[in-house]
Amino acid sequence: MKKAIGIDLGGTNVRAALVGSDGSVIRRLKEPTTENVFDTLRAMVKELSKEGVEGIGVGAAGLVDKKQGRVILSPNIPSITGKGFDEIGDGLKVYLENDANAAALGEMWLGAGRDFESFVLMTLGTGIGGGFIHRGRLLNVSAEVGHMSVEQAGRKCMCGGSGCLELYASARAITEAVTKAIEGGAESILTQGNIYKLTPEDIYKAAFEGDNLARESLREAGRYLGIGIANLINIMSPDAVVLAGGLTGAWDLYIKEAIKEAQKRAFKSLFDRASIIQASLNDDAGVLGAAYLVFHGEESYIC
Repeated sequence: MKKAIGIDLGGTNVRAALVGSDGSVIRRLKEPTTENVFDTLRAMVKELSKEGVEGIGVGAAGLVDKKQGRVILSPNIPSITGKGFDEIGDGLKVYLENDANAAALGEMWLGAGRDFESFVLMTLGTGIGGGFIHRGRLLNVSAEVGHMSVEQAGRKCMCGGSGCLELYASARAITEAVTKAIEGGAESILTQGNIYKLTPEDIYKAAFEGDNLARESLREAGRYLGIGIANLINIMSPDAVVLAGGLTGAWDLYIKEAIKEAQKRAFKSLFDRASIIQASLNDDAGVLGAAYLVFHGEESYIC
């Protein structure tokens, strides 16, 4: 059985895995994303390549140039902007892709996307990413769905634009909104801890316990997410919208509010045909999709 290394380079963590050509995950590694991320990547590749691999697939958060093997812009990991990834291969071929595109390939190969001819994947985490699958192949586009503008005169984004979806609906956006509200005097059970170390899990737990600030913050973020989902349904007319990432754990508030908002805004016929479902591979989607690139190369894409 052939083997490959799949790497998922996100804004919070770097995940790497040794993957078999049958989709089996033989070994996993995980490290925090730091300024010295290339040192981390080289160490992971050295450890996982001991058994012999065909190549390395990397899904990196940001806009990527696949032919040149470099990241053009990564708003959430500035240290990799402009950097190439061939150096981590130590002679092995490196396939570079956007992290959400890689996750879409993973879900298509072994996850929730297997039953659909076409689907849109949205990753809901530190930022918001996307990937478009059409007839079993990845559309060769940037799919930076987190940077669609949902507010005409909205907040300034690190990408250079303003009003971007991820400024209103991502994990970072939710924690920042709650922290700012508490600083402004809003009442919440979340004031019992260090408000500058809040996580989305803390906020969802507080919402589950009836905290009004937490509940409304999640609903507000969900409404913005719903705008984004409606836009994608109207543009892509997918069979499904597959939602991945840690924020899907707040399905009962955040996602349900998004679905409600999307239903208001999308064309009815297009909304009714699109299943909105949760991804099934969890943290493995990105590494599996990155490994898929090694095994299938250019056959992974439709241009």
